[in-house]
Amino acid sequence: MRVAVVGVTGMVGQIMISVLEERNFPITELIPVASKKSVGKEISFNTKVYKVVDLETAVSKQPDIALFSAGGDTSLIWAPKFAEVGTTVIDNSSAWRMDLNKKLIVPEINANQLTKADKIIANPNCSTIQMVMALAPLHKKYKIKRIVVSTYQSISGTGVKAIKQLENELAGIDGEMAYPHPIHQNALPHCDVFEDNGYTKEEMKLVRETQKILNDASIAVTATAVRIPTAGGHSEAVNVAFENDYVLNDVKHILEQTPGVTVQDNLETNTYPMPITAHGKDDVFVGRIRRDGSQPNTLNLWIVSDNLRKGAATNTVQIAEHLINNNLIS
Repeated sequence: MRVAVVGVTGMVGQIMISVLEERNFPITELIPVASKKSVGKEISFNTKVYKVVDLETAVSKQPDIALFSAGGDTSLIWAPKFAEVGTTVIDNSSAWRMDLNKKLIVPEINANQLTKADKIIANPNCSTIQMVMALAPLHKKYKIKRIVVSTYQSISGTGVKAIKQLENELAGIDGEMAYPHPIHQNALPHCDVFEDNGYTKEEMKLVRETQKILNDASIAVTATAVRIPTAGGHSEAVNVAFENDYVLNDVKHILEQTPGVTVQDNLETNTYPMPITAHGKDDVFVGRIRRDGSQPNTLNLWIVSDNLRKGAATNTVQIAEHLINNNLIS
């Protein structure tokens, strides 16, 4: 299998390389791809060294799969060019997520939608992935009416520039700002740009992508997304109202039986999900599972996951694994 990793020198691209190695992905040739300024850099993979090439060169090599993490503008231009030469593209950006003709995939939930005809496949937003991983099995059992979610998101979701801003602030250095305000000792209710409705783009991703992945436009979702000075993963306080009532122990059992979900919920030992313990792991961690006593059929959850792994690189590689395992690469 010949695999291109587009955006290989970025944060997600580097983790993608690690995840491909860890999971023994069946690669015969790695094609590391980045901007022209990175061409010629060396990337180590499974004891071999590969040189970074530009996008045009990568397309000419006609890889079987291209894993994209290079931003929406790049994806809009180059994903179709890869698809035209027969490559299956799995894209991490927001470019294709809400395209009516593209699938938005979390493998544990809806990989069964994929066919050989799907040449551009969208990877959901990081904060959406971890939320639907926990909620999909509960929706199947109890049917979700409404979700209220507040996120507490790692600066790693913004990228290297944000991490550098925090490092500069901790060191007392004036430097380039990724955010409009300091992030050290702060919380910014401002993830991505504001839309005309007063919500940020990140908040609306949680609304639109959740409905698409769960294939239910009747689910009402409202979100507040907050950037905090941590780097290990995203955390979410989720309040979910169901059509049908539930037994709390049954909810916990369903989550414990869900592949890719780990329940951490022991109040006696102060065990609950945290970014510091989720960092570097592929699972979605769920805890603080409790009934909302203020209205019927409603549940509170705390959900944490490494946004660069399951929220990006790991989910992308899992999609590719599904394609291979089900002979969907033509």
